[in-house]
Amino acid sequence: MLNFFMRYGDKAIKRAKLEIWDNPYPERDYEINIGFPEFTCLCPRSGYPDFATININYRPDKKIVELKSLKLYLNSYRSRYISHEEVTNKIYAELKKRLDPRSLEVIGDFNPRGNVKTVVKVSEQKVQNSKFKVQK
Repeated sequence: MLNFFMRYGDKAIKRAKLEIWDNPYPERDYEINIGFPEFTCLCPRSGYPDFATININYRPDKKIVELKSLKLYLNSYRSRYISHEEVTNKIYAELKKRLDPRSLEVIGDFNPRGNVKTVVKVSEQKVQNSKFKVQK
C-alpha cells in the first residue's frame, strides 16, 4: 500500500540502475566531465543531511554512462546513511566496474558543516592494455 502513495520521482529513484551504452567513438581519446551539484546523503553519525557537488571526469574506452540513469543512481543516495569517503569511493567503484574507462576521477566536494569542509578525490588511469600513455 505504501507504493501507492509514492511520488513518481521516488519510484524512479527506487528502481535506479546505471544504464551503460556503447561509446560511439571508441577509437577517439576524449574526456567527459559531469557535474552533479545537488547531491545529498545522510551523515551516519548524526543523521543530518550532507550536501555536495559530485564531479565525474572520465576518458571512455568502449562504454559510456547514460546521464539520466546516472542522475537517478546518484539520487538514490539521498536517504542513505553513508560517510563522505564511503560514498565517493562507492560511486567510483561502480563506474569503474561498469565502464572500465581509460581514466576515471570522482570528486565529492561536500559543503561545510560544523565548520568542516571535505573534498574526497578518487582517481586512476588505465596503463595496461591501452594504446594511450599516462601523462606525467
